[in-house]
Amino acid sequence: MIDTTTRAVAALERLVRDIPDFPEPGVLFKDITPVLADPLAFGEVVEALAAAGRDAAGATVVDRVVGMEARGFLLGAPVALALGVGFVPVRKPGKLPAARHTISYDLEYGSSTLEIHQDAVATGDRVLVIDDVLATGGTVAATAELVRRCGADVHAVAVLMELSFLPGRATAGDLPLTALLTV
Repeated sequence: MIDTTTRAVAALERLVRDIPDFPEPGVLFKDITPVLADPLAFGEVVEALAAAGRDAAGATVVDRVVGMEARGFLLGAPVALALGVGFVPVRKPGKLPAARHTISYDLEYGSSTLEIHQDAVATGDRVLVIDDVLATGGTVAATAELVRRCGADVHAVAVLMELSFLPGRATAGDLPLTALLTV
């Protein structure tokens, strides 16, 4: 029998489409919207990502799932539901109303800033970080630092795909990292 991860990878290979020169010339954008539009594929992807928050027996080992704006929201929220834990959004500046931690970082084609509510995760919480694409690793590293500033620990990072020609894995450092598909 084919396992969930194998089915998720097959769905990603079939449905993710390349959009050249988006959002700027020279960037090859990986469009996941066809995956989101296919309920069977989307469900397989959610379950495969959720596996990073479970032990070998299938028990949930994380307290929260964190997803980064914006596609991390689309993936992280259903992963949190699958694991039976809360979801925490990491947002761009000006979007969170309560006291927050802020960090600026570099990405593949510019720089950005992210924020998390200071009380979004508790000291000692184990957090699963979810995003769509690991490129330069700046977003993952920045999010991990925000989680640490809250006093929590990053249990693992799980992404749909990793761009192997960029330094994302090296930038993420020693964080346990699962990429369903490496391109």
